Amino acid sequence: MTILPAHTVAGPVDGPPVVLSGSLGSDRRMWRPQVAALAAAGYRVITYDHRGHGESLTPPGPYDLAALGADVAALLDELDLPDAHFAGLSLGGMVGMWLGAFRPKRVRGLVLCCTSAVLNPRSGWADRARLVRAEGTGAVAETVVGRWLTPDYARRHPELVAELRAMVAATPAEGYAACCGAIERMDLLPVLPRITAPTLVISGADDPATPPEQGRLIADRIPGARFEVVEHAAHLGSLEQPAEFTRFILEHLGGRDD
Repeated sequence: MTILPAHTVAGPVDGPPVVLSGSLGSDRRMWRPQVAALAAAGYRVITYDHRGHGESLTPPGPYDLAALGADVAALLDELDLPDAHFAGLSLGGMVGMWLGAFRPKRVRGLVLCCTSAVLNPRSGWADRARLVRAEGTGAVAETVVGRWLTPDYARRHPELVAELRAMVAATPAEGYAACCGAIERMDLLPVLPRITAPTLVISGADDPATPPEQGRLIADRIPGARFEVVEHAAHLGSLEQPAEFTRFILEHLGGRDD
């Protein structure tokens, strides 16, 4: 079952389209700094909520990356876009890799942030899904946000920490757990060489969830990919170090290309 994700469009209607895809447990708010900057630079910026997240529908599981990627294709169809640039962080980056490998004509360029092509141990994702189904997403909110931001940044921004914990806790349990299942079963390493879209991989130097060696592995497998590491950034690096992530994204997009 394909769904049309809840989404928001910003920036000029005739601008080159850029889709921003978020992390497990997040919604469109995580991209606030990038939306403003990309729209100001002339891009048509599309943010959306994964199925089972934010304001999107929560169809029954199981989910896989093919389903999450098909939702993005449905969104592009709804907006009458044959293709778009795609920037994804964590789960969003996994969806981006799937699209680049299996729907290459829909992807102009890829930016893969703080993500991985395979995440072991797989049992950890099954355990997290069971916990969320039993106790709700509030049971994991503190631990998840503890990986999203470096401890020093979190101490200096308690209001943001509270907002992010509430974001995770508001995610439907079945949607979160079913996306855990998609990550558990994922292994994109064999298909990375099929990606032909110009690709930038960005890692956070202090990311405990998808450390820089995971980003390097992706970049090494995708022909011609560029790899960058941003200092003082944990898993939600686009929010913790927005200026650096936005600068790299804009450099990769290379200005208006329509």
